[in-house]
Amino acid sequence: MYPISRHSQRLSLRELSHRDAEEVFAIYGDARATEHMSFDPRSRDNVEAIVARFITSATMDPRQEYALAVTNISSGQLIGVGRLALDPHQPRAATFGFALRPDTWGHGYGTETVRLLLACAFEDLELHRVWGARSPHNTASARTLERAGLAQEGYIREHVQRGGKWRDSVTHSILDHEYLGVPPQKGPQDA
Repeated sequence: MYPISRHSQRLSLRELSHRDAEEVFAIYGDARATEHMSFDPRSRDNVEAIVARFITSATMDPRQEYALAVTNISSGQLIGVGRLALDPHQPRAATFGFALRPDTWGHGYGTETVRLLLACAFEDLELHRVWGARSPHNTASARTLERAGLAQEGYIREHVQRGGKWRDSVTHSILDHEYLGVPPQKGPQDA
């Protein structure tokens, strides 16, 4: 599916363009923004290459990755990046993640971003399951995911290596029927 475009009251998800690289660098190159992420701050050249890869992946058929700009509707400014990556080993499933500029934290933009990504996943892509992982120390992200309706599942031990050290991750997920607020379908084994 291309292009993706989703809107909430304050935010918009849209496809990334090459001119977004500088604003993405303001996130991926920032030590505060990447503190709990799976990678160290990126260089400007590295971010330009990442944005180029995201743009190329948007045109693949079938599309497996949805890396999207999160923009403030009133200013038009890019404030974050959201991503859904389809899982080739799990039909109708994807992992997701997001990152916002530190100067936008504490205003509910994280929850709004996650809800937009979930709308894309369940309404546009008709997925069954979406999951993500966070640092155990990122309690703000835990609250954001809970407010957006995701359930904490558990830990992946020594999942991420940063600075030569291994770190656990906490997983969260949501299923299509939970997102839609309908009871799960029963299979023959449940009868």
